Amino acid sequence: MNFSLSQRLLSEFLGTFWLVFGGCGSAVLAAAYPALGIGFLGVAFAFGLTVLTMVYAVGPISGGHFNPAVTVGLWAGGRVPTGIVVPYIVTQVVAAIAAAAVLYVIASGKPGFELGGFASNGYGELSPGHYPLISAFLIETLLTFFFLVVILGATAPSAPAGFAGVAIGLTLTLIHLISIPVTNTSVNPARSTGPALFAGAAYISQLWLFWLAPIVGAAIAGALSRTLYKPEA
Repeated sequence: MNFSLSQRLLSEFLGTFWLVFGGCGSAVLAAAYPALGIGFLGVAFAFGLTVLTMVYAVGPISGGHFNPAVTVGLWAGGRVPTGIVVPYIVTQVVAAIAAAAVLYVIASGKPGFELGGFASNGYGELSPGHYPLISAFLIETLLTFFFLVVILGATAPSAPAGFAGVAIGLTLTLIHLISIPVTNTSVNPARSTGPALFAGAAYISQLWLFWLAPIVGAAIAGALSRTLYKPEA
């Protein structure tokens, strides 16, 4: 079934919005309450569940990228045409900003609301565990690389049909379990951009890393996939 570009972009908007609102919302709204909150594990699962649910909901329309790094990685792997790369990325970033804006309006309605980091990503003083730039760059690059390896493998023609969403969602959960203490977990430039615009100048000044590292990791995985998933003649 063929879908128009406008249908694909709407699907990417909805998927990315849900990822940022659900994932970051779990951290800003639900994890903020020690007695009732979902904690570190809950936030990790929330991010994984947003992707898992939207892969099945709108993935058949757009491919279920919801992430500029995923779009670049799939393009590097020859899975998507060049013409959709920029429209997809622009749509993903707009959706992430919209989701962060709605989340801000909701969260700021609480008496005594303090913005804090607003689920943003960071290194150094802005890292949850105060990890330095090199640690942040390495973990974001490596985890995005493996995220794309899973995505490319789970969606390969030889993969079992119907299970890609589960594999991808659980991988994103695992990624958050590993890296929340280091960078608060990005592996997604759009997800980083939306909250940072509300968190303030310090977080905005570090956005470059959360664009560069995920895209580098994704591009390497995409290039590798051309050999890894190519069957013998």
